[in-house]
Amino acid sequence: SMAAFQLQTHSITNSSIQAQVNSVLQAALDAADPRAAVRAALRREGSRVITGGQTLDLDDYQHVFVTGAGKAVTSMAAGAQDVLDDRINGGVLIAKHRIAGDSEPLQSALAIRTGEHPVPGEGSLSATRELVNLLSACRSGDLVVCLISGGGSALLTLPQPDISLDDIQELTRLLLASGATIAEINSLRKHLDQVKGGGLARFAHPARLVTLVLSDVVGSPLSAIASGPTVADPTTYADALAVLDRYSIAERVPGAVRWALEEGHLGFRPETMKPGDPLLDSALTVLAGSNQQSAQAAVEAARRAGFQAQVLTTYLQGEARQVGEVLGGILRQCAESGDPLPRPACLVAGGETTVTLRGDGLGGRNQELALGAVEMLAGVERAMLITLATDGEDGPTDAAGAVVTGETAARAAAQNLNPRQFLTENNAYALFHVLDDLVRPGPTGTNVNDLAFLFTW
Repeated sequence: SMAAFQLQTHSITNSSIQAQVNSVLQAALDAADPRAAVRAALRREGSRVITGGQTLDLDDYQHVFVTGAGKAVTSMAAGAQDVLDDRINGGVLIAKHRIAGDSEPLQSALAIRTGEHPVPGEGSLSATRELVNLLSACRSGDLVVCLISGGGSALLTLPQPDISLDDIQELTRLLLASGATIAEINSLRKHLDQVKGGGLARFAHPARLVTLVLSDVVGSPLSAIASGPTVADPTTYADALAVLDRYSIAERVPGAVRWALEEGHLGFRPETMKPGDPLLDSALTVLAGSNQQSAQAAVEAARRAGFQAQVLTTYLQGEARQVGEVLGGILRQCAESGDPLPRPACLVAGGETTVTLRGDGLGGRNQELALGAVEMLAGVERAMLITLATDGEDGPTDAAGAVVTGETAARAAAQNLNPRQFLTENNAYALFHVLDDLVRPGPTGTNVNDLAFLFTW
């Protein structure tokens, strides 16, 4: 369903290698195709739907509603519609973009709303109210299918009554610039919002709830994806407060936010939904797609294309530039000694790094990771590192990542550009733009986090 992946780069002159590389990246994106992932996770035989090892009989339910939020929600909904079709009675979906060219429009019963991301806005708020109103009207004879994907934390937003949208926006900006991990950020979001940390499951009760998740979080802990709106939350108010201290932003967050967390910590506010809560007994959650699944698909495609291939890890975390240097070192070792794999080789790594902003340049964590590998790879022959944000969007740019080879350092030097200087300014986009080595697939309509591909040939 996605446009064929075409890596346009000055770094590859060998057209057969270019075609093979494209096929590997394409396989990774295809495995994360939300429509196909949902179809595979919801099998239907007549009136029965088999999902997550359980069988539901559609004839047992008065109404079937399809809801959800995230960057991939429209394509996931198309998959749900492929399966449930005539049984869908309504729904509200909150997307980031209206993805153009969806091969099949969604039924009129499904309302598509757009919200803001990564900082929630008025659109997120009004769409979430509409979704909550629908769920609040559900009864025990109803079935709610909830589709969750990355970006859901910002798109699905309903702050606690005494916290304003401005407060949440200010907190989100502070957290995104602090270097906090997504799990840390979400522990705060969950304790300030009515729909996160199991909150949505509360609104849907007593309807039967089935959640299908396309994971964009390292290791796919369900409570972290989109801030776990339909699953239990193991984190506490104390955890949330600790994050503010850890990144020295306790004094800078809005007063209402700190007040709410302090009150919660003292027991004056209810906690988020905890593991073992009976409300979750009738809720089923199924992982439909993940970084691990995409990385594995890329490896299988690489083997078909004649590469020795393996997944290195799907737990990449840490400062992007340092992870880039480490991956550059692994690729260099591969190229120079054939360890851990002899040429032609393809190693795939996945996860999500962080960037601590020091400069005011333009880029994103995938471009910065690539820039971090440039010096380590200088002079290495027939080797290439490609970074890719699977949603097609890396930071506030039109790129998803970048390509680095053994020639990148020399090509930069020939134009009097110093990669280290661009790193200092967090300005990876500018350097790779000049070298024509940005990866630009455009928004893909899916999101299973980031992938890095290490090729030798």
